Amino acid sequence: MLGEQAGNPDHLNKVAQVTLVFWIIKIAATTLGETGGDALSMTEHLGYAVSSIIFLAFFIISVTAQIRAKSFQPFLYWSVIVATTTAGTTIADFADRSLGIGYVGGSLILFTTLMLVLGLWRFTLGSVSVNYITSPKVEMFYWTTILLSNTLGTALGDFLADSSGLGYERGALVFAGAIVFVAAAYFFSRISRTMLFWVAFILTRPLGATVGDFLTKAHANGGLHLSRIDSSFIIMLFIVACIPLTAQKAGSYVRRR
Repeated sequence: MLGEQAGNPDHLNKVAQVTLVFWIIKIAATTLGETGGDALSMTEHLGYAVSSIIFLAFFIISVTAQIRAKSFQPFLYWSVIVATTTAGTTIADFADRSLGIGYVGGSLILFTTLMLVLGLWRFTLGSVSVNYITSPKVEMFYWTTILLSNTLGTALGDFLADSSGLGYERGALVFAGAIVFVAAAYFFSRISRTMLFWVAFILTRPLGATVGDFLTKAHANGGLHLSRIDSSFIIMLFIVACIPLTAQKAGSYVRRR
């Protein structure tokens, strides 16, 4: 899984370096995806289908700008991440609730699709490593995988928090514990770093989903009943404040051996 992808050996890598700050922003972005997606579909009463169309349009516009960019643009990069989390929220909700597929059915379909995309990426370019996102073709695989990962994570988070009966707090603790386990495997085992990255990437989404629901759901449902719009705005400010911390550590040239 760690083979190198074809492309210019000195091509600019336009994605954020995976550091602790990366994961902090990622979790915040997934939480924003939940509160922001619900704000549009529920608070503003646009529904899951219309909200999904709006967020998918935002994703297409932002990812097109990202792929065309000549260098690493941190605010643009994280805008695309947020676009995938918001779109992932409403798409998963639309499939699970409006289409009646259910959390389990939706999760299985999304997981299968995600594995197919990763397999095609690996077969076509020789690796699914995030260290070599150095061409438009690789970026398209990268962003498609991220969109599917965040949509899958939404379905998993809703399943654990709602269908399993664990609730939002315990659901968040389960996913947080799983992420700690993945981190331990990273530091103390020889398991593929690429595989661990994608596992952690998927798990941060349901963690953010359960945290977002915990913040905004009614007290009767185990939440804090905070405003979705206000919560989204505060989380967005936090992300904006953190983004400059990634700007100087990413966007370096990748030189292949």
